Amino acid sequence: MDRLEKMMEIQGALNQAIKDKRNLNDISPMEWMQKYTLAMLSEMGEMLDEVNFKWWKNPKEIDYSALKEELVDILHFFLSMCLAAGMDAEEMYQIYLKKNEENFKRQEGKSQKPGYA
Repeated sequence: MDRLEKMMEIQGALNQAIKDKRNLNDISPMEWMQKYTLAMLSEMGEMLDEVNFKWWKNPKEIDYSALKEELVDILHFFLSMCLAAGMDAEEMYQIYLKKNEENFKRQEGKSQKPGYA
């Protein structure tokens, strides 16, 4: 089992434990997608607070430990969204490879998509 597979397995276990403990098993996958999206947006806001995005304030020294923790919080919710969509690690990897190839084509002007010549 690779690391992505392991992360998805343990995230799925955590999600199920939360659903069981809080009696949330009747929520649909798409409602979970909405909840995970809102939670991820919240975590992204916390991550922004770590990188001095407020140009109107004096910058503070970046706490890389806190920044990394916020990034992992975002990953937790991203993995939950992938699981709610029925995606496993292999499917995510294959879609990533295809999309990454397309993104390179776009940058090289070789994409069939409009606007990237």
